[in-house]
Amino acid sequence: MSSSERASEPKAQATRRAKPQRQHRIATLLGEHPVTSQGHLVELLAASGVMATQATVSRDLEDLGAVKVRVPGGESVYAIPELAHERIAPEDNLRRVLGDWLADVSASANLAVLRTPPGSAHVVASALDRAGLSGVLGSVAGDDTILVVTASPGGGAAVARRLAALAGLREPATSNNSKNHSPSDDPPISDDNRERP
Repeated sequence: MSSSERASEPKAQATRRAKPQRQHRIATLLGEHPVTSQGHLVELLAASGVMATQATVSRDLEDLGAVKVRVPGGESVYAIPELAHERIAPEDNLRRVLGDWLADVSASANLAVLRTPPGSAHVVASALDRAGLSGVLGSVAGDDTILVVTASPGGGAAVARRLAALAGLREPATSNNSKNHSPSDDPPISDDNRERP
């Protein structure tokens, strides 16, 4: 379809969408249309009622793991690999995401706890999941906190150190979870121990 044909089609009223909604729509459009450029994708989004800039679309394509593939006829189009191992983000991408969004790292037993600015945890968790780090079982993201679960009982500290190094942060804090630590070492829970506003 040529640009003039696209321009003559009636367009839906474009509105801004939340990132997950926009990225879902992008994935759908890439499956339905041979998208050759980011500009073409911006036009398709606008035609379907989603307003986005080319810079935003570029970041979304990267987040989705989209790649350019050659189709019969020699044209290159964007596609999202379907197999999880094909969507693994390179360590450079993980380093960039961590450097941009990771604020603090700590560890306890088989857990690493990552802190981000409010509303940013999902960006870091997605990059971690796609990176496929060895020893990491998975991650759970809230608004500004990510819980990374490691395979080994004491693996949280090692993963926390590695992620802090990738982000350029200081050595992460670890809790007192040595083999000699027991629950009786913890302070009792009472009204006196609660933080006061």
